[in-house]
Amino acid sequence: MKIFFLILLILLVAVTIALWFWRQADHNADQAAMARLAALQPASPQPFDLSLLEGLPEPARRYFRYTIQPGTPLYTVARISMTGKFGMGNRDAPDFMDMQATQVLAMPEGFIWKMSASRGALRVSGSDAEQWTRFWLMGLLPVARMGGDPDHTRSAFGRYVAEAVFWTPAALLPGPGVAWQLVDVNTARVIVRHEGMEQAVDVVVAEDGRPLQVSFDRWSNANPEKVHRLQPFGGYLSEFQEFEGFVLPTRVEAGNFFATDDYFPFFIAEVTDVEFPRPAAMMHPE
Repeated sequence: MKIFFLILLILLVAVTIALWFWRQADHNADQAAMARLAALQPASPQPFDLSLLEGLPEPARRYFRYTIQPGTPLYTVARISMTGKFGMGNRDAPDFMDMQATQVLAMPEGFIWKMSASRGALRVSGSDAEQWTRFWLMGLLPVARMGGDPDHTRSAFGRYVAEAVFWTPAALLPGPGVAWQLVDVNTARVIVRHEGMEQAVDVVVAEDGRPLQVSFDRWSNANPEKVHRLQPFGGYLSEFQEFEGFVLPTRVEAGNFFATDDYFPFFIAEVTDVEFPRPAAMMHPE
């Protein structure tokens, strides 16, 4: 009997060590992804000039005039620090957890959102990126590992194109792969094409150009049938602040089935900082 328990203990220790090394491998992959995205930051971006807005729909011109001040270097990679709440449940039972996260956003190439969330003694941590979704319970038990397939890539693409509207407006200036259309007097649609994917996002702006809400059809399986399909996603932007010449929202509320009776804002973020760091500064993030 003693030998049995000794073997069981050895197996338990071995499994725990293996899980710890697996978790560290995920951390290392997160850091490598951040460094890769940071390297996409333009070294000497041109300054913003109103002439870049020629030919755009009027709501889009308003949006850019509000979000980018004249002369601002057009950095397209951002690092966003945030706190807030993340819902692990549904509309009827949101199951919100307190959340802290850091995101590196480099539209159209990708993003990585590295988070930790807690409620009482319960802790969930991990990361979401264009290549994967990986979450851990209590820092040791893998509870979600997805990605590496066309459905995940397409869904992630929708997310980070929409988030570029929030936090990296310079990445959405007209150019190769980026076009704008008029929807109505206060709404413009940006269409981004990249590596065979296409995503349209609608932006509603105020009279001064402040973006109020963002919505799009997202490829998602966040539905009762767990089947990937296009469905409404979106949210509201508020509490704008200036960051290095960019005027950006510091409160974002977003979720599935936007503008329907089933809307569930599972993501409520309070942004504490937005940086447009140079690649070297991203090599050793905190």
